[in-house]
Amino acid sequence: MDAPHLRNGIGCAKVWVLKPRKAGESVMSKVTTIGLDLAKNVFQVHGADEQGKRVYTKRLKRGQVLEFFAQHPIARVGMEACGGAYDWARRIEALGHEVKLMAPQHVKPYVIGNKTDARDARGIAEAAARASVPALALRSEESQQCTVLHTVRSQWMKQRIACANEMRGLLAEFGEIVPKGMKQFRAHVNAALERLRPRLPLFAGVLDDMLEQLRKFEENIAKLEGQIKQLHVNSPASRLIEGICGVGVLSATAVVARYGGCENFDSSRKFASAIGLTPKEHSSGDKQMRLGISKRGDPYVRYLLIHGARSVLKVRMNNPAYQDDWVVRVARRRGVNIAVVALAAKNARRIWAMLRTGELFDPNHGKALVPA
Repeated sequence: MDAPHLRNGIGCAKVWVLKPRKAGESVMSKVTTIGLDLAKNVFQVHGADEQGKRVYTKRLKRGQVLEFFAQHPIARVGMEACGGAYDWARRIEALGHEVKLMAPQHVKPYVIGNKTDARDARGIAEAAARASVPALALRSEESQQCTVLHTVRSQWMKQRIACANEMRGLLAEFGEIVPKGMKQFRAHVNAALERLRPRLPLFAGVLDDMLEQLRKFEENIAKLEGQIKQLHVNSPASRLIEGICGVGVLSATAVVARYGGCENFDSSRKFASAIGLTPKEHSSGDKQMRLGISKRGDPYVRYLLIHGARSVLKVRMNNPAYQDDWVVRVARRRGVNIAVVALAAKNARRIWAMLRTGELFDPNHGKALVPA
């Protein structure tokens, strides 16, 4: 066949030579790993063979992605965890491909050069081919639905607190001080409004609207908490780990929604490390240096476990029956915050063990038996 020609602007011709392809040879059949750079409209695809050599690069519109993978031979598809990644992973996996979802911080070292979509896709394909790069568990729509409830509740809690603090500040401008905490907040605000309404009617009207907004936040939060409790009742795994001291309904449902049965973690330490409750390390040679906790992974689950542990320690510190408990001794020796994090890390390991074995929580497990 004749080689196609492309004229340039000054009359010269650039000739593109097409090499003949052997009969039955397919470029896509050589691809074993695909790097998919997700986006809103334009997706970048990088196909590599067993040796990691590039076979093709493509740019796909959003409507072309599933059609492309439906026609492509079975391969491993690597993606970064981001918004919409779980939905794409479920769809592509349904087509028969092996999907490897990875955290962005694990993909970044494999991106060479400046930031472009093509280089990002190449880095994703390179990371997907490495067994040392950990993969994230693919979450179901049910678990994502539970995560949405937690996310929206957390945002409404922040807005509720912001609204209350704004009202405290506005009342302080007129000499009315509202104490901390939400238990008696509404009673103090109503009493202050009664005193200010005769001489500041406009200000009182604004605060009435803010009180109504605060009431709506509380109603919405209560509704979401009821839905979360219903999901907790219907989940055997969530009800199993609720028995741990410091793990409540919110913590249990959040852990199960995000990590399932902890199948992706080989040990309890790796699970605690994924949540960010293990110390950072900066060691070299024979010198081992451990710093504070890494704070990696999911900050919301870590926040729930730490505050649950804080409530447990607060009760045990004032209870004579727990004066010999290990977390109380740690609190006296090292401080309350260190003891709280230690208990949260221990609870994370308990969660891993219970989800993997299905055993009920035993608070006396591991204690030496006292001889008769």
